[in-house]
Amino acid sequence: MTSKTTNKFSPEVRERAVRMVLEHEAQHPSRWATILSIAAKIGCTGQTLNE
Repeated sequence: MTSKTTNKFSPEVRERAVRMVLEHEAQHPSRWATILSIAAKIGCTGQTLNE
């Protein structure tokens, strides 16, 4: 079975989101907390950003 999902975010936005997680990780108790914080700011779910 093949997936028909599309990437909602451009490669530039994806790169920036990952960079933001790495830059702000020290401000949160865990990487997952950082991911949730950044995901809320860019308008996606934590799971999407984690992937």
